[in-house]
Amino acid sequence: MTDRAAEVTNFLRGTPWENWDQSALAGDASSRRYIRLSSADKTVILMDADPTIDQSTVPFARIAHWLLDQGFCAPEILQHDGANGLMVIGDLGTDDMVCWITRHPQDAPRLYDTATDVLIALDELPPPDDLPRMTPKVGGEMLDVTCAWYAHDVDSRPLSQAMRTALQACCSAPNHLALRDYHAENLIWRPDKDGTNKIGLLDFQDAFVAPRGYDLVSLIRDVRRVVAHDIETRMIARFAAGVGVDPNTLQAGLACLGAQRNLRILGVFARLARRDGKHRYIQMIPHLWDMISKDLTHPELRDLKAVVAAILPPPKHSAIKDLL
Repeated sequence: MTDRAAEVTNFLRGTPWENWDQSALAGDASSRRYIRLSSADKTVILMDADPTIDQSTVPFARIAHWLLDQGFCAPEILQHDGANGLMVIGDLGTDDMVCWITRHPQDAPRLYDTATDVLIALDELPPPDDLPRMTPKVGGEMLDVTCAWYAHDVDSRPLSQAMRTALQACCSAPNHLALRDYHAENLIWRPDKDGTNKIGLLDFQDAFVAPRGYDLVSLIRDVRRVVAHDIETRMIARFAAGVGVDPNTLQAGLACLGAQRNLRILGVFARLARRDGKHRYIQMIPHLWDMISKDLTHPELRDLKAVVAAILPPPKHSAIKDLL
């Protein structure tokens, strides 16, 4: 038994879940582990975020409590050892949006409508105190990883400045909570529930305060799948009406946030591949590049588009070309 496995055993000792069956769940781009604990028809989830490799359960617990207090569907924290990065949380279900839509493709508009309604409800609330804030300056600096790992370690300052200028021109002030990984695989579909409780929320430990629409972009510019154009259009119109903003103004902001978010993901995926040997994300790079290119066609982003074209090559000419 490894030291970490022993810590998990010790954490569960004396709890109701000590002798429950364990089955590993698919992880994310971090080093966190998730294990479903089950006994008969009862299940919970064990989150293992080893602090010795710079993981933590504390941010997740904080945002989960806030979401629950505001009436959203986040996992209940059942047992927590923040010092050792171990947590048992409620199991919201086994059907994320992707699983459900795969079996019931006709339901896709309804699911995406409900996911949009959650964002409208979140938009109305002041965010929790003391979260990081994605100012234009921060948004530009977040692209340093892309210049370092996706490109050939080029000077990041031109891209950072161009993005900063675009965010200042196109986006609202960073006053809205963004869960950051708000995409279909992190949203549990609960058809027997009402209203926004139909959507179970996961993977929000990196939440920050951002311009309006950041999470909408995360949902419609999904790096793992193509969202149909008619659904995308429907969601943007629904969100704009729900938060009371002009759709055309919102479109410019969404294009800017989409470019910022996916340019950063481009760098993160390249780093995972080149530094950490995690190559499974490389297959998403062509789709990611297509989405970036699409958002950069917005007229308000012409200057940013020119900088991207000058310093970031297409995938087949990038620092990860040999991995594609």
